[in-house]
Amino acid sequence: MSFFYKTKSMFLPKIRENKIIALAGNPNVGKSTVFNALTGMKQKTGNWTGKTVSNAVGRCHFGKNEYMLVDIPGTYSLFAHSAEEEVARDFICFDKHDVTVVVVDATSLERNLNLVLQILEVDRNVVVCVNLLDEAEKKGIKIDLNKLSLLLGVPVVGTSARSKKGLNELLQAVNDIITEKRVTYRNTIEYPRILEEAINIIEPEIRKVVDNKIDSRWLALRLLDYDETLERAIKKYLNLDLINMPSISNLLEEARNYLTNNNIEKERIRDLIVESIAKRATEIYSKCVTLAKKEYNERDRKWDKILTSKLTGIPIMLLIFAGIFWLTIVGANYPSTFLSRVLLGFEDKLYNFFEFLSFPEWLNNMLVFGMYRTVAWIVSVMLPPMAIFFPLFTLLEDLGYLPRIAFNLDKYFRIACAHGKQALTTCMGFGCNACGVTGCRIIDSPRERLVAILTNNFVPCNGRFPTLIAIITMFLVGFSGSSFISALILILVVLLGIIMTLVTSWILSKTILKGEKSSFALELPSYRVPQVGKVIIRSIFDRTLFVLGRALVVAAPAGIIIWIMANTYIGDCNVLTYCASALDPIGRALGMDGVILIGFILGFPANEIVFPIILMGYMATGSLTDYGSLVELREILVANGWTITTAICTMIFCLFHFPCSTTLITIYKETGSFKWTLLGFFLPTIVGMFFCFLINLII
Repeated sequence: MSFFYKTKSMFLPKIRENKIIALAGNPNVGKSTVFNALTGMKQKTGNWTGKTVSNAVGRCHFGKNEYMLVDIPGTYSLFAHSAEEEVARDFICFDKHDVTVVVVDATSLERNLNLVLQILEVDRNVVVCVNLLDEAEKKGIKIDLNKLSLLLGVPVVGTSARSKKGLNELLQAVNDIITEKRVTYRNTIEYPRILEEAINIIEPEIRKVVDNKIDSRWLALRLLDYDETLERAIKKYLNLDLINMPSISNLLEEARNYLTNNNIEKERIRDLIVESIAKRATEIYSKCVTLAKKEYNERDRKWDKILTSKLTGIPIMLLIFAGIFWLTIVGANYPSTFLSRVLLGFEDKLYNFFEFLSFPEWLNNMLVFGMYRTVAWIVSVMLPPMAIFFPLFTLLEDLGYLPRIAFNLDKYFRIACAHGKQALTTCMGFGCNACGVTGCRIIDSPRERLVAILTNNFVPCNGRFPTLIAIITMFLVGFSGSSFISALILILVVLLGIIMTLVTSWILSKTILKGEKSSFALELPSYRVPQVGKVIIRSIFDRTLFVLGRALVVAAPAGIIIWIMANTYIGDCNVLTYCASALDPIGRALGMDGVILIGFILGFPANEIVFPIILMGYMATGSLTDYGSLVELREILVANGWTITTAICTMIFCLFHFPCSTTLITIYKETGSFKWTLLGFFLPTIVGMFFCFLINLII
């Protein structure tokens, strides 16, 4: 059974009846755009077996034929340095797919050809899709596709997937290979003579053992280089333990000794492989690409001098995020108010309906004022800011700016002994920490990935923004203050979160998660005009509704629990009041009170309901209570003993406390460990309690 059938049978039980197309390519080449354009909505997503690596599979048609298209993870090389690259390599090398379509960026063809040449060494049926031809044309880049096809020995098709140009020609090339059973020529790389002679020592014996299951020359080369993950893959998919076969191991030792005797140490083998591939890529590029302007990327360089400058890069980044926060805060008010009125206005109808069904009054109240009101509150408060923030964030990604953010912050994360890509996952956490935790999959090193997962909650998600903004407005800026000043103060709060992310990452890397810092290649893609419509649809469906759905799964039962606590009386007080009283000494020591602490604890399902629970505790209403305005809310808080110290400590604890239920579930799914999930819970909580205690002593 092939790798593909193992991982996807749960989605497509009749997959064996269809021809399989693997879609490969570097990140940022428009591979997903090609996939979406070919498959439309006929696609499913999931995870590879045993991996927290997302996949997508879809159907596409050409003529009377139906094909299964597999969007494998983006990779720069078949040298696997991460879970994503390992999945991509294993699929390309060991799965019995019919055709591999390698998508390359027409504006970065020379760099992308490295992966093409590596795939051609191991895969016979390949079609090269030169995407983004429209972008290349704007930059004066002309590519002779026929000559490129001749030099590579495989079909080459030009596309502009955004406008769906060239996709029929791409499917025609794929169809020709499949229906005509055409075997394309492979482009063999010429390596240095000594390395070629070492390959010849072991390749004939490997050819006998593998029996055409995989290219023997490529395998001989990779055994000389030796990759532990590749050895595991050979055992798993070919059921062969080549390293321990006497006939292979003896010849392999002979070949390595030959290399050593000719001054080529083991550490130098991969360098020679990479250099040879890069040299061949440059030769091919120079023969089929002409530039109308030698400095075709001059515009990008000019922008990069500003956006990645040591002097202006960070300030511009902060201003951009301040603008996004301001738009999210201001823009979410109106749809949030509208949703709240609509959903909460439906309460009476729902109550009457349950009454018509003869539900007991206590059950009716619990379902309507407990479960439904909590769910309605979370939807009305959580959905609008996410629906604004995620598209804006995705627009930055589509524009090509997010890698520049990672570039600007890379130095600081390296100082903190963290991975540079953690900057991207941290930025994702501003929208939702659960998405930020999931995004940590892009980090190659398991140790550094775990550091990023455990520290992602130190930056505030959009669920905490309403609480932070309300406190800033009521106690720090004043009601006559500018919303932009509020956004700037929020930026300072965010900076504190980033600083603590770096500090905690450094502490983890020096204590329980010791290890070597890994390096990575950070690609700065060309700036592109984002597709606003597709970005909005993708961000809402892939991120906003996904996160909201997870939150509601936990929020519904939590609403019932909150209602029961608020409406179950022991003597003159309800359970909620008793719990708040029990926590009051701890709350006072932290500069808050027991009601605030119980608000954070019961707000575990979603940060959006923390303030309503606090208000419910103060007013003893028995259910979540909306507040008419911030002026009224401030009066209620001051009447219940709030001071500037209380406000600041509540802000700090809002910034640093345990993750919400959605994020915590995601941490467990990503790590597969209850131990790391517990640490993810207690780490920010301990930091928050420490700062609150310190502030309460000082102020």
